[in-house]
Amino acid sequence: MKKLYGTGVALVTPFKKNGNIDFNGLEKLVKYVINNNVNYLVLLGTTAESSTLSLDEKKDIIECVCSINFGRLPLILGIGSNNTENVIKQINSIKNLSDFHAILSVSPYYNRPTQNGVYQHYKSIIKHTNENIKIIIYNVPKRTGTNVLPETVLRLSNEFKNNIVGIKEASGNILQSYKIIQKKLYNFSLISGDDFITIPIILGGGDSVISVIAQGLPNQISNMINLAMNNNVKKSFSIFYKIIDMINLIYKEGNPSGIKLLLSIIGICDPYVRLPLLVGTKSLRNDIQHCLKNIN
Repeated sequence: MKKLYGTGVALVTPFKKNGNIDFNGLEKLVKYVINNNVNYLVLLGTTAESSTLSLDEKKDIIECVCSINFGRLPLILGIGSNNTENVIKQINSIKNLSDFHAILSVSPYYNRPTQNGVYQHYKSIIKHTNENIKIIIYNVPKRTGTNVLPETVLRLSNEFKNNIVGIKEASGNILQSYKIIQKKLYNFSLISGDDFITIPIILGGGDSVISVIAQGLPNQISNMINLAMNNNVKKSFSIFYKIIDMINLIYKEGNPSGIKLLLSIIGICDPYVRLPLLVGTKSLRNDIQHCLKNIN
């Protein structure tokens, strides 16, 4: 299987004011990022507010994105839960698993399993789903309450080398990423899950980023990542320092409230989110507008 390189986008789910999914906005967003040089798309991750979506809504989103993408870019599908059996059921319910390059599956949250519990969770998913399944582990301790340690990642990727194909590393710990890069198999992808530290992760041997800001500034992020991958460090960092304030702003009132404000300012979709999240404040909108003028 081809490795993932470059810029992946963690797509939001656009909503209308009444709370329904805005499929026109979703179509606009997918076309916008495809036309601005990103390398792959991630559906139904954290940024998509997937925890507030029904199963039927998720199916409709999958259908919509697949039809717009039309095989142009690799697609990654987010399916994760703190209920192992539930993850297995959801994966087995996907009709065309071949439409997706891999499943992005967050480590179990809230239950706070041991490292062996995390290992058994992914092992059970592999044993009870299609034998050709490809899984990208998603490690985001600030959301899950448990850090998936490099030893556990390497244990899983070495034992299930045909199934565990990468990790989205969002621990915020660069050294943790470097420990995995140092000992990982060649075909295993180390993907940054943190817009702030993507360049040092790429320069240290990482392959890619799954980015939130990339849907608001797709061209800039794609250029930044390509420059880093070609060891053009100064130019890559010069883009980063232009956009660092924007990255700060989109996380200021939570994700995806901030990125949806940016998307509404550039005319892609409305800024609505579902409770318990709230629409970004007027002062944040003003700050993002001001920041965008400086970037442009």
